[in-house]
Amino acid sequence: KVWASVDDAVKDVKSGDVLLCGGFGLAGIPDTLLGALAKRSEVQDLTGVSNNAGAGDSGLGKLINTKQLGKIVASYPGGNKAFEALYLKGEISLELVPQGTLAERIRAHAAGIPAFYTPTGASTAVEDGAIAVRYKPGGMSAGVEIPGIKKESCEINGRKYVLEPAIAGDVAFIREWKMDEVGNCVFRYTAQNFSTVMAKNAKLTIVEAEKVVPVGSISPNRSTWPGIYVDRIVQATSPKKIEFVTLATSGAKEDTSVMPEKAAAQAQRRYIARRAAKEIQDGFHVNLGIGMPTLVPEYLAPGVRVWLQSENGILGMGPYPTEKQLDADFGKETVTLLPSASMFDSSESFAMIRGGHIDVAILGVRGFSVFLRVCKSHAYNNIPGNGSC
Repeated sequence: KVWASVDDAVKDVKSGDVLLCGGFGLAGIPDTLLGALAKRSEVQDLTGVSNNAGAGDSGLGKLINTKQLGKIVASYPGGNKAFEALYLKGEISLELVPQGTLAERIRAHAAGIPAFYTPTGASTAVEDGAIAVRYKPGGMSAGVEIPGIKKESCEINGRKYVLEPAIAGDVAFIREWKMDEVGNCVFRYTAQNFSTVMAKNAKLTIVEAEKVVPVGSISPNRSTWPGIYVDRIVQATSPKKIEFVTLATSGAKEDTSVMPEKAAAQAQRRYIARRAAKEIQDGFHVNLGIGMPTLVPEYLAPGVRVWLQSENGILGMGPYPTEKQLDADFGKETVTLLPSASMFDSSESFAMIRGGHIDVAILGVRGFSVFLRVCKSHAYNNIPGNGSC
């Protein structure tokens, strides 16, 4: 299964394929494989399935820059401004999917399940198909070329659900930490995110491994998945990156030299965080989005102890790291782990949320745009306190 040449390993990817691309933010991005595919300009009209649309020349951004993608299926594409511009001009298609639903649609096909019902997105633009898949050439003002996808719905036990089809991948590109020569693997921290379900889904799964080790080097008790899901293995050569670096303050005082406008914005953020903290009770399991929600633990009432969960696969999230503790395998924003922490993939993370095991979810948004009409909060619409952000 081990291939010496990355270029040879991707040679069977063909135009029109559905490409599953692992990663969350910049963690676990298979840039070695994507770089090799980006050199094959004859491969066109790919459908890229990923949590986001990449950033710059990383992730699906590589294939956006080479104009090899005809469509993206993602939950957070707006972070790539190049993609956003193409979509709004009618030059690429988009299927916008709530993040937990995306993970489950991929997992479903891997498990032989053609479709499933979920409460996520019911009675929203997800159900109505209100967001266009593609605009006509010329953009929004020219009208819709491919309308949004309406969902079938039904009521079960007094609650509304929408029917979501499984996503079938032709090829999966995965990055992981350690893999033996038959495909048994071990991930580090949150780098597994969407990669586990994607590897199990595709007809052809290609993994770039940071460490390729001999058979027998990985304990059966440590393997994240068995080698049956892996077809080809190559050596990872692309560097790992951290998307947002936030360091522990070590008790330093706030910078009083900032401009008044920025100081006012910081004060407003802390006011919102302080208010959100009042919704949290002792013993709660709390999902925190990145950004402003990460301030909330600073304002918990004395004696209130909580378990912090991150959607990219952490339960037991700790404070911001020192510079020495920085690690690119912790996802979009730098964090640490508590001694009692556990790690899991994105499908497991959202099963916790969708299944009602999380008491409160706190999300942050910057504003509203076409990409925020279906925000991730739809994935949390069964959680008490989800309006506290």
